[in-house]
Amino acid sequence: MTDALRTETRSPAAVEKGESLFRRRLSEFFESRSATFGLALLVLLLAAAIFAPWIAPQNPYDLAQLDIMDGKLPPGGASMDGRIHWLGTDEQGRDMLSAILYGLRISLFVAVVSTVAALSIGAAVGVLAAFKGGRVENFVMRAVDLQLSFPAILIALVLLAAFGRGVDKVIIALIVVQWAYYARTVRGSALVERNRDYIEAARCLALPKSRIVFRHLLPNCLPPLIVVATVQVAHAVALEATLSFLGVGVPVTEPSLGMLIKNGYDYLMSGKYWISTYPGVALVIAIVAINMVGDRLRDVLNPRLSK
Repeated sequence: MTDALRTETRSPAAVEKGESLFRRRLSEFFESRSATFGLALLVLLLAAAIFAPWIAPQNPYDLAQLDIMDGKLPPGGASMDGRIHWLGTDEQGRDMLSAILYGLRISLFVAVVSTVAALSIGAAVGVLAAFKGGRVENFVMRAVDLQLSFPAILIALVLLAAFGRGVDKVIIALIVVQWAYYARTVRGSALVERNRDYIEAARCLALPKSRIVFRHLLPNCLPPLIVVATVQVAHAVALEATLSFLGVGVPVTEPSLGMLIKNGYDYLMSGKYWISTYPGVALVIAIVAINMVGDRLRDVLNPRLSK
């Protein structure tokens, strides 16, 4: 019986071996200065997004805290009550630093939730297709090929035109757009794994098919999925920002970074650059940080790619 079939009764030596492998890969990850910097930056952004209600100088969407007379203040400008706005204000008097923190909160929430849901659906569909084979596999892969033949932004635009605007609607659209990437990835890995000795041993032991698929086959397909998921989070952030900039994403009452960029676009040519530029810089920093972490994860989990 192979190691994969001993998951329920793992020996202390096996557990120690697994922990040693985890520590080695963790050490390899932090050997890259760029990856370490990207991870630190990503943790900082996540903390800023999570604690935005407590660290933001202002609730930018509480009308009682806004004054139209404080609109379009330049960076470092003082409002009527003497408060300093280090990144300036928008046309409605919102503090731009506060708006960016709240917008980052929405953007990362949409990206992470949609990626986790799409990964779960795509992984289940892909591994089942590879395990079943035959007509089931052909049907699933033709559906995947059909979806991937269309640009993701086009599919999302069509869906949001039908669903309407809203955070939940954007999440659903991104799930529909992303699941095919994971299905194709996990299917390719599962095709290799399904003929391994441990799968044959599980079949000989007459284990339930669902247990073979989700307890033994799927866990061995996770490394490439982790890499794809990291990259797709960055893609989801960019895609959500694009949809919001086009006016079909999140509503004005729950603006993301893309909506903040859209709000300041009309003032960009009049010299009020900060209304659109600073949210754009925050968006770029978030995407770059996620990609830096994803690139290093790819090298650690699959050293052959780095070579």
